[in-house]
Amino acid sequence: STTPTAPAQPSVPTISIAPTQRLAQGALVRGSIWPANSTLTLNGAPVLVAPNGLFIIGFDRDAPASATLRMVPRTGAPVVRQLTIAPGQWAIQQINAPTRGAARSDAEFERRRPAELAQMGAARRTVVTSDGWRQRFIWPVRGRISGVFGSQRVYQGVPGSYHNGVDVAAPTGTPLLAPADGVVILAATAPFTLEGNLLMVDHGAGLSSVFMHNSRLDVRTGDIVRQGQVMGLTGATGRVTGPHMHWAMRWNGVKIDAQAVVGPMTAASTAAAAAAA
Repeated sequence: STTPTAPAQPSVPTISIAPTQRLAQGALVRGSIWPANSTLTLNGAPVLVAPNGLFIIGFDRDAPASATLRMVPRTGAPVVRQLTIAPGQWAIQQINAPTRGAARSDAEFERRRPAELAQMGAARRTVVTSDGWRQRFIWPVRGRISGVFGSQRVYQGVPGSYHNGVDVAAPTGTPLLAPADGVVILAATAPFTLEGNLLMVDHGAGLSSVFMHNSRLDVRTGDIVRQGQVMGLTGATGRVTGPHMHWAMRWNGVKIDAQAVVGPMTAASTAAAAAAA
C-alpha cells in the first residue's frame, strides 16, 4: 500500500494540513511540519513527528469546536495554528441484547469485567514501534455496513455508551485482514463478556485498532502483522445480535472513526485489499 510522503519543504517554519483533510469530530488528520526536528503539541499534549515531518492527530466524537497545534522549532519563534473542528451527526440505535453481553447474569458480568478492563488498559499502555500509521489503510472485511461510529445504542431500553467503531456484517468464519502494519498488543485467550474474542493492534504513533466478536484469532500478543495478513475469523462472540466485524480505532486514547480513516468501500479499495491478502 502506498505510504503518504511529506510535501516539499517550505521556506519558513510551517504547520501544513492538506486541504483534503477534514477537521471534524471523529476524524484522524494527517499533516506535516517543517523543520521536521521541531516539537509539536495538540492542546498542550505531545504529538509524535516522523523524521520527514509527518504527523497524525485525532478528534473524538465529542471534541470541542476548536483545537490548537503549537510547533516549537529548535531556533526561532513558535508557530501556532488554530483548528476549527466541524460537528458530527450521530444516530440512536435500539439493540435487542442485554448490557451484560455474554455473561449469564449481572453478577457474573460484575465479577468478570474488572479483569477484562485491566487487560485492555495494560495493552493500551504497551509501547511499540511500527510505521503502519503511515500507510493507506484497507478494509479488514468487506460487506454491508451495519453500524456506524458515534451512534448511541439503547440495549433493551437501557442507554449505553456511544458506538465507538464501524460494523460490517459478515458470516462467521470470514477472514479478518490487518488494515495496516502493526504489533498485536492483546489477543484474548478467552472470550470477553462484551467484546468476545478481542484483538488489539498498535500501528504506531499512538494509533491502534480493536477488533471484536471474532470466532477465532490466528495471532498472539506480541506478533508483528503486515497489511493484508489474515489475523483471524469474524464471528458472533460477546455482546452481539449477529455475526459481524466490529472495528474501532484510537489515537492517543481518543476514539476516532475507523470508517473515516479507511475511506469508502469502493471497488478500488476492495481490489487493494484482495491484492494485499
